[in-house]
Amino acid sequence: MTARPRPLLALLLLVPLAACGGLTQWDGRMNSLLGSSSPAAAIQDRSPEGMYAAGIEALQQRRYPAAVEIFDTLEREHPFSTWSTNAKLMGAYGEYMRNRYTEAIGGLDRFIQLHPNHRDIAYAYYLRALSHYEQIADSQRDQRGTELALGALQDVANRYPDTAYARDARLKIDLARDHLAGKEMNIGRFYQRQGILNAAIGRFRRVVEDYQTTNHVPEALHRLTEIYTALGLTEEARRTASVLGHNFPGSPWYQDSFALLTPGAQRAEVDRPGLLRRAWGTIF
Repeated sequence: MTARPRPLLALLLLVPLAACGGLTQWDGRMNSLLGSSSPAAAIQDRSPEGMYAAGIEALQQRRYPAAVEIFDTLEREHPFSTWSTNAKLMGAYGEYMRNRYTEAIGGLDRFIQLHPNHRDIAYAYYLRALSHYEQIADSQRDQRGTELALGALQDVANRYPDTAYARDARLKIDLARDHLAGKEMNIGRFYQRQGILNAAIGRFRRVVEDYQTTNHVPEALHRLTEIYTALGLTEEARRTASVLGHNFPGSPWYQDSFALLTPGAQRAEVDRPGLLRRAWGTIF
């Protein structure tokens, strides 16, 4: 995975909340208090406003464990306060920032369930999706996490289609689908090496049919061409290579398929789009 994408509106959430007039009681002692073994216990202003301000200050100082503790304490001591509602969301944000994704998702699920009409509900869905997305393993490993991330991202795009959250979610959906296609390719290559060709065909066809927008499709089409050739299914191999040539004429995988089906072909000829189509007719 690449470096963590920052939640788009995290800072926008922090600034207006921390600037509310009720926070004037907080006396600025957090620089010293956050160094204590229990930041929440050390807070002298136990009002919900004061505790919320302390949690915000901890987040701004990137003292995420302290922030989470303060927000949790605020929820326990002032469960019916509007500050407690906000603390649920910001506590989950703190867990996310310390890479405790399971805890963040649990907190966000509770927030979404209890406060479906909250003004920041779209952000809660988005942060939950990010918490799933950042757990995506590489394509060599189990992809259950990728499927969960894909579902959570799609949920954001469907519920809030005109937001910045949805725009970012749609970009990440493409990346998540690329991971899933990569998993199918790994399994397909394994089956092909082992000579389990029918199983390999199933995996490669799934990439072509279900993940058409990923960059794995050209190789999948070439692998199918290889297998059909090995099985003596010459017409099917030519048809698949034609699809590859039509959609990805400059791809090295097309060049390899052309060379496989046209022994002795010159490399320069391989680079000419549509040669397979002219030789073997139109594609389906």
